[in-house]
Amino acid sequence: MATLQIRIDDTLKKQADTLFSSLGLDTSTAIRIFLNAAIENAGIPFSVQHKTIPASLQEAIYDSRFQRNLTGPFDTATDAVASMLEE
Repeated sequence: MATLQIRIDDTLKKQADTLFSSLGLDTSTAIRIFLNAAIENAGIPFSVQHKTIPASLQEAIYDSRFQRNLTGPFDTATDAVASMLEE
């Protein structure tokens, strides 16, 4: 039998131990479950991706990066807020 040693943050370890304990597992068993699932799935057994950004926010980010659909500059913060509140 092999031994696997990893270095992780103390807080992460405590949080993981607490979570797995609430599920009736110890951390070693949870890691074995993960490794078996990875082998069974021929990859990481869950999606690894960026969090989904709402389309409206994605569009606003795109607009700001490419300086599209922008208004202003404004003379005061009050004018800027009023512009944001307009429909």
